[in-house]
Amino acid sequence: MEELVKRLQDKVGLEPEKAQQAAMTALGFIKDKLPGPLADQVEKVLAGGPDAIADLADKIPGGVGDALGGLLGGKKD
Repeated sequence: MEELVKRLQDKVGLEPEKAQQAAMTALGFIKDKLPGPLADQVEKVLAGGPDAIADLADKIPGGVGDALGGLLGGKKD
């Protein structure tokens, strides 16, 4: 999460408090769009937990591409 906050500060020019709020808002939005277990894994990835990305990839039925396509409004089977 710290990396996301830092990027918001650097790329968008947000003050630290506003960047933290924006990151939390984005995380909440993403978690609302995913099933519970995947939402928990996304939070772990953003927290930088060990093996979090591999754990997340293993739990996505159909693969990461399918999941992101559905999340972003792409074609759903």
